[in-house]
Formats: sequence, structure tokens, C-alpha cells
Amino acid sequence: MANPNAKGVKRLINACFFSVAGFKATWTHEEAFRQEVILFIITTPLALWLGQTTIEKLLLIGSMVLVMLVELLNSAVEAVVDRVGFEHHELSGRAKDIGSAAVMMSLAWAAVTWAFILL
Repeated sequence: MANPNAKGVKRLINACFFSVAGFKATWTHEEAFRQEVILFIITTPLALWLGQTTIEKLLLIGSMVLVMLVELLNSAVEAVVDRVGFEHHELSGRAKDIGSAAVMMSLAWAAVTWAFILL
């Protein structure tokens, strides 16, 4: 739990620990995130090799970072929805579906970015 009295550098250090905990939790509980990290590990060297300019390399790598960012947010939404309850509720389903749509959209953006730059 965050310390509301932490200020300055101490607050930043605490935030780093919370972020690491978030990465660990997502890695442990979300297979999609693990797959996207593996995809990032594979595509980053490819981006550095295939991108002709610094901007192309950044776009190729950045598109994959975007996928992981959206997956982290989607996983957070799903965790909150599941925390509220596992029974079926229209709004819970809608929240999860919207998060999933965001991930799909980021994957499509990554695919389009890679296609346009490489082709």
C-alpha cells in the first residue's frame, strides 16, 4: 500500500517498487503479457536490423511497446472487474471487452506499422 506521507525522492522510489510489483503480477497471471514480452524480445533485434533510419527503428520498437502498455492497462481493468465479483454482469463484460478491443487495436497498429515500414 502506498505511503501517503512519502514525498520527493522517497515517493519516486516507492513508485518504482510498486511498478516492479505490477510487472511481476502481470507476468505471473497474464499469459497474453508473457507472449507479448516474448514477441517484443524477438522483434526488437529485428527492428534494429531492418529499420533503415532511427525513426523507423523507433516506430517498429515503439509499436511493440504500445502493445505491452495496452496489455498492462487491460490486465488492470480485468483485475478490478474480477475483484468486484465473478458473477456475470453486463457492465463487467463490457469493460473486459473494451479492454480486449484496445489490445487488438494496438496489435493491429503494430502490424500496420511493421508492414508499411518493411514493405
